[in-house]
Amino acid sequence: MKKVLYITANPQSEEKSYSKRTGKYYLEQLKANQDVEVIELDVYKATIPMIDEDVLTAWGALSSGSAFNELSEAQQIKIGQMTTILNQFKEADAYVIVTPVWNFSVPPMLKAYIDNIMIAGETFKYSEAGPVGLMTDKKATIIQAAGSFMSEGAMLDFNFANKYLEKVLQFIGITEINHITIEGLAIPGPSDEDRFSDVYSKVDAAFA
Repeated sequence: MKKVLYITANPQSEEKSYSKRTGKYYLEQLKANQDVEVIELDVYKATIPMIDEDVLTAWGALSSGSAFNELSEAQQIKIGQMTTILNQFKEADAYVIVTPVWNFSVPPMLKAYIDNIMIAGETFKYSEAGPVGLMTDKKATIIQAAGSFMSEGAMLDFNFANKYLEKVLQFIGITEINHITIEGLAIPGPSDEDRFSDVYSKVDAAFA
């Protein structure tokens, strides 16, 4: 059975979040069409350590040969939490990342989460030829909601959220990436019913 890590990055409820509502529909179709075990992770409800002085000092101590039990209590807690997050990520076979675009980029807690899984020697390594991704043979789907139309046209260059996530995944070896976008949400026009009908059709097509 394939293990899918379903990551959401909006502190609002599904009723108020276009990305989460789209993600919920995607998850329903995924479970209906594939034999999967889904692990759900809300980065706004989980404990996601930030890279702070404790973490940087702990990394420096461990790389210099110090034992884990020589770290301070705060350092042990944060490094332990980061290790748990990293292992959960590595154990998954596929990923669904559900996120809005905020100020052209990803929400801050999603960036913090990525800092927990972008670890040299774990999800990528450095070689004489340059960095090499270690998370090969895995797939990812990015479900993104945006106020503007950012998948093409004049605003495409401002969609750093999509570029960032795609480059992060490619850097660690995940090259099979599917994109599902619901956009133009802040622009007067179609009703929510029409918008969701359109994006649900995109989801259905992904499982056709």
